[in-house]
Amino acid sequence: MATERDETEAERLDRNWTELLQELRVTQTGTQILTGFLLTIPFQQRFGQLEPGQLAVYLVMVVMAALATILAIAPVALHRSLFRQGAKDRIVRVSNRLLIASLACVALTLTGTTLLVFDVVAGHTAGVIAGISTLLVTGVAWLALPAVQRRGER
Repeated sequence: MATERDETEAERLDRNWTELLQELRVTQTGTQILTGFLLTIPFQQRFGQLEPGQLAVYLVMVVMAALATILAIAPVALHRSLFRQGAKDRIVRVSNRLLIASLACVALTLTGTTLLVFDVVAGHTAGVIAGISTLLVTGVAWLALPAVQRRGER
């Protein structure tokens, strides 16, 4: 059972911002590594052998990875632009939404990247199965598990 904290509104916002920063550090690192990986693929010998469908999936994944990275870094820019303006509540609220959007982009990027790698290495059917499996596992871990935990606390 959750207990109420003995903290002021300002202390709560500071704590929420600190927790968001920790989550952003993990997300930013992951999105940057994934984006970097995707950006190196065209320089590999076999890249020219991709089929048109595989190339389309790759390009969508590059866009999704870039978007995930942009969204994960956006709270830093938001904080910088609103620093010392008494807007921490807005910063925390908007940063939370940006982080959720970034995680959605990460989930889609992981799904598409897994699909593409399996498609190239093991064939189209294996790619589709791997992509769907990745999306399902991500959905369970990132959506269903937290939802079950929230319900259990009520």
